[in-house]
This record gives sequence, C-alpha cells and structure tokens, in this order.
Amino acid sequence: MHLAITGSIATDHLMTFPGKFVDSLVPDQLDKISLSFLVDDLDVRRGGCGANIAFALAKLGHRPLLVGAVGRDFETEYRGWLDAAGVDTSGVLVSDTRHTARFVCTTDTELAQFATFYAGAMAEARDIDLLAVGSGYDLVLIGPDDPEGMLRHTRTCRDGGIPFAADPSQQLAWAEGDVIRELIDGATYLFSNDYEASLIQQKTGWSADDVRSHVGTQVITRGKDGVTVLPADGEPVEVKAIAGVTAVDPTGVGDSFRAGFLAGIAAGLGFERSAQIGCTIAASVVETTGTQEYVLDRSGFLDRLGLAYGDDARTEVDAALSLA
Repeated sequence: MHLAITGSIATDHLMTFPGKFVDSLVPDQLDKISLSFLVDDLDVRRGGCGANIAFALAKLGHRPLLVGAVGRDFETEYRGWLDAAGVDTSGVLVSDTRHTARFVCTTDTELAQFATFYAGAMAEARDIDLLAVGSGYDLVLIGPDDPEGMLRHTRTCRDGGIPFAADPSQQLAWAEGDVIRELIDGATYLFSNDYEASLIQQKTGWSADDVRSHVGTQVITRGKDGVTVLPADGEPVEVKAIAGVTAVDPTGVGDSFRAGFLAGIAAGLGFERSAQIGCTIAASVVETTGTQEYVLDRSGFLDRLGLAYGDDARTEVDAALSLA
C-alpha cells in the first residue's frame, strides 16, 4: 500500500515543569495571564506530526513518502535519520531562506502542556504539488501543516479521487468552520482526540451525525480511555488503551497511534486490530522522552499487544505486519 504522509517536520524543544500548571492559574484573571515556569530540563528532539507518523510507519515495516517543507538545517542530520529508519524523504521541499519549524513544549507533573509552534519553512508546504512528488497513492494522510498547504493537498486528493485521511488536530485552534469543513469533507478517515471531535462540531456547526455523514470512518482517541472507531456502516468499535503504562512524555503519542492504525489498515486488518496496533505503539512513545526515540522490538511489541488484547490479536498482527 503506497502511503503518503503530509504534515509538519519540526524540531521539538521539550521541557518538564516539576509542579502543576493549574496551581498557578487564577480563573477570573486568565485574560491577563502572564506566567513563567522554572523547568527542570531541556530535551531537543526530532519531531513534527508528519515526520512522527512517517517514522512510526517505517518502524512498523512500511516505506511511507513524507511530504513537507523544511529548512537547510534538515540536511545536517534529520534527513539521514529518517532515511535510515526507512522513510522516503524525496517529497520534502528544502527552503533556501527559512529554518525548519520549531515546537516548544513544557509538560507538568499531570501531563498538562503549554506549547508554542514556530512555522518557519513549514509555510512553504503550500508550494508542494502532491502529484509532482509522487503518484499511485493508495492513501494520503493530511496532517497539521501550513494551512494553505493542507487545503491544497485536500483539494488535490478530492479532485483526483485519491483516498485521504484528514488529521487537522493542532490546526483546529485557528481554523474557522468553513476551513474545517473543507479539510474533512470526503475524507476516508477522520482522526482526532475527543476534545478535537467536540471542537470540530462547535466550529463547523455540524452535529456528530453530520460529521460522520461527511467522512468514511471517524477515529477518536481518548487517552487512557482508549479509542473509538465509528465506521460509515456498522457498530462503533471500542478499543481499550494499554494498561500499566508509565507515562513520561505525551508528545507525539497521537501521531504514533495514527501510524499504527494505518499500518493495520494497509496490512488488510480490520478496525479493531488496527486500533490495537495503534494503542500498542502509542504506549511505547508515551513511555519515552521524544517522539522518535523509542525502540520497537518485534517480539516485545507482539507480546505486549497479545497481553493486552489476547492471543488471537497477537497471531493476526504477527502474520500481517513486517515489523523487524
């Protein structure tokens, strides 16, 4: 299955605050908020939603085409890292003038986060023509990216009859209802967490049923409460999260879930097994600082999946995935 992943490619600057943000918030003064938090550490990691998803797909045995825009600093190390992992980086545009995007995030002891994002070269993603960097796509995931780039890729897929997965996530905060409606209308899959699912309804003016009428399958992640898959036809599929996880850093967990889900779909598995793969790889990511620093060992991965979801799940996933 030929998968293209469009989305941000960034460097993550991850910090940890040894307290709770909520203790410093005054509810009736939030319109005047001005806070500084003294953090314990700083980790600089490779990231970006598009790169994270592509990396995880490669770890699961696929060779996805990564489509996005970066600065020249990408060439010094990041491209080689992704190439070595098995990602096809030929669809990456290198800017002559801008730095690669930066994600700066501080996480507290409750795993609440404050984050900012510098777009940088990501703004040039709108200059990328999907049909010029590749062909024969079986599915294109359109992840958080330059807004005009996201719209361009969505229109290319819709106009060309190319199946696409809509994953607007972080870009929902700025987008108005008409933009969100265009980004998700006609999607084969719509990914979001439960908060984002509510935000989509609020901003579009669509009910939950309206949203589902505009997409094929809706996939809603619910953190420790697992995942709900809402097929176009049939009953909802509920998959529990992996138990006994020691959460270290939630950054990139949703990206890895999406990769796992798509890896299962690409392997011909059903929604339940695909979501189980997503939850299992997500558990590895949340237990690791950084979005691409985890290690997947085939036997360990399958054992963990089997322990959580049963021997039949382990056997089916083992036969379907080419995880090394």
